[in-house]
Amino acid sequence: MRSGIKIILLTATLVISQAQAQVLISTGGWPPFLTPEQKHFGFIAHLISDVFAESGIEVDYQLVPWRRAYVGAVSGEYDATAVWMDAPDRHADMLYSDAILDERFVFFHRAGQTFEWQEFTDLSGLKLAGVLGYSYGPEFDAAVEAGILDIEWVASEASTVNMLLAGRIDAYPQEINVGYFTLSKTVSPEAARRITHHPKALLVNQSYLLLPRSLPDSEALLENFNSQLRAFRASGRYQTYFDAFEAGDYELTATEPVSQPD
Repeated sequence: MRSGIKIILLTATLVISQAQAQVLISTGGWPPFLTPEQKHFGFIAHLISDVFAESGIEVDYQLVPWRRAYVGAVSGEYDATAVWMDAPDRHADMLYSDAILDERFVFFHRAGQTFEWQEFTDLSGLKLAGVLGYSYGPEFDAAVEAGILDIEWVASEASTVNMLLAGRIDAYPQEINVGYFTLSKTVSPEAARRITHHPKALLVNQSYLLLPRSLPDSEALLENFNSQLRAFRASGRYQTYFDAFEAGDYELTATEPVSQPD
């Protein structure tokens, strides 16, 4: 799907009316969490939509480049943007929701290759690849800046997979769910079995929905969202989205076009 296409997600329990409140959320996409390649635009998108729906609010998602997603939200073009790591320089412009997602970043490598690491200096002999515009945590970024890590920046996750299989790199960092989802969509099952991940976490991170301070309704909207999200967690409903993803319930069938959620 090209950038700029709006995806409208309607939950099964949502009653549509002209007077119904709406929020427009920008995102750069984060497969399998937010992506047109999954039902409901991904299970985290589905969770966010259902949390808002508990208050009678309909969610529209707009898929745009990440920078535009953020800058557009700061200016008030969008009511919110999803999902983002915590970063000190964003707090002046944005209000943060409660944590929506726990992410675990690891190094992916060829299955026949083994290496051990505790400090980034242990990786100094490896050739790495990363995706342009991504941060893999402040410590990783500092190691790159200091020249400790040898990394080639590429345009996409698919590029890192193909470079690893071709032997052009030794490893690449990625969130574990994103990494295996990318493998399933990029190469054959046989090729995917040639890649595994190192058990040591590079980064354990939480992601958030951000609402712009520039909009007068953001504080009230955020308070409402957080209240409903806490209720989802307390009731166990929150976990059902993760369980459904693990069970494959968000996979599109061959007859379902990627541009159509639900």
